[in-house]
Amino acid sequence: MKKFIAIAIALVMIFALAACGGAPKADGTDGIKIALVGHSPESILDDGSFNQFSWRGITKFVNDNGLNMNENARWFTAHSQDTEARLDVLSDAIDNWGANILILPGFDWANAMFVAQDLYPDSAFVILDAAPTSEDWEERIESNVAAIFFAEHESGFLAGYALVKDGYRNLGFIGGRAVPPVVRFGHGFIQGAEYAAAELALSGDIAINYHYWGAFIPSGEAATFAGSWYAAGTEIIFAAAGGVGFSVMSAAEGANAFVVGVDGDQSSDSTTVITSAMKLLDVSVNEMITDYVNGSFKGGRAHTFDASSNSVGLPMATSKFNNFTQAEYDAIFNKIKSGEVVVNDTLEMSDLTIVQVTVNEIS
Repeated sequence: MKKFIAIAIALVMIFALAACGGAPKADGTDGIKIALVGHSPESILDDGSFNQFSWRGITKFVNDNGLNMNENARWFTAHSQDTEARLDVLSDAIDNWGANILILPGFDWANAMFVAQDLYPDSAFVILDAAPTSEDWEERIESNVAAIFFAEHESGFLAGYALVKDGYRNLGFIGGRAVPPVVRFGHGFIQGAEYAAAELALSGDIAINYHYWGAFIPSGEAATFAGSWYAAGTEIIFAAAGGVGFSVMSAAEGANAFVVGVDGDQSSDSTTVITSAMKLLDVSVNEMITDYVNGSFKGGRAHTFDASSNSVGLPMATSKFNNFTQAEYDAIFNKIKSGEVVVNDTLEMSDLTIVQVTVNEIS
């Protein structure tokens, strides 16, 4: 009998431990504390793109659930660009403030998150544009982590396609740094321009200047650089560069030229913004937080938001095209959505037959 009781107790303990395993769970919105964490000192909340649109997703969740922004959501940022500093700011958010779900925007979170997912098993993490990856490139996603990716190449394709269809012939692309999401935006942009040029039977009439600036913060130097392109004949620049986009907009305003925004609809940021290559960061962030409070957090795997889920695209309602129509947009979008048109996430410039690309100092 004693042996039977001992076995029964052991089984109860095993099942209890099993029930406690897996992804962290929240009890509704009670005690929810959401941290949005910038990866380095150059991260700014009002960047007009990545961080700002992630914050909008948090704001919507807080407002929809009658919560308080001061009590239930907070912005943090690392004090330097290294793994130790990123782990320090996560400790500040979790240990000092009590964050239980953390939104981490950007590829630069990959290494720190590889360590943090084990240090904080009771916290939920949403990493945007990356998965937890070791210094040796080992990728591992634990159950308390949801890795979110977007098909930026599809969104970039739609922007390049629309511009050429609308009549633009001298284009530019300025990326922040040559990290995978930015590369996908740029390479998709080129493919879209090439595809539209083929449909229009153009031959060598499309030119694209292509450059990675090396940062995501606005500066006078970035505005001057963009201005030199406009002065040399570039009609419109796709700025996939966070805060640098504001510098490009400033240059465009002075040159009577135009800009393609990035990540979300940036039409309200400048009259020079013709359209924006969007990925619905706010929607994905809001969805992940909602799943967390409902006890259905989708951790332990990567999720890709693309055209098939209507998660990328152009904001046609606010776009300022002269010739490109809603019907044309719907047609090309549906071809991508169905798989009839396949956009590659990277390309070889040598594969281009129409578009002439000038690459400037890729870093």
